[in-house]
Amino acid sequence: MEEISYRVTGMTCGGCQRAVAKALAATAPGAKIAVDLGAGVVRVADGPDESAVRAAIEAAGFGYEGRA
Repeated sequence: MEEISYRVTGMTCGGCQRAVAKALAATAPGAKIAVDLGAGVVRVADGPDESAVRAAIEAAGFGYEGRA
């Protein structure tokens, strides 16, 4: 199980945190997702490739800044 962390900008509240998690879960239903609002990082284990993660984050309305 590989876990990769990505930087996300624009998250300001719990609703943002849930929106990012929901967008990523829809992209990879079997993935383990942990969103750290304070650090602006999302950790994804057993998830999709980086381009799919980026697309999901941006489609949810947040900024993607690459791997953390």
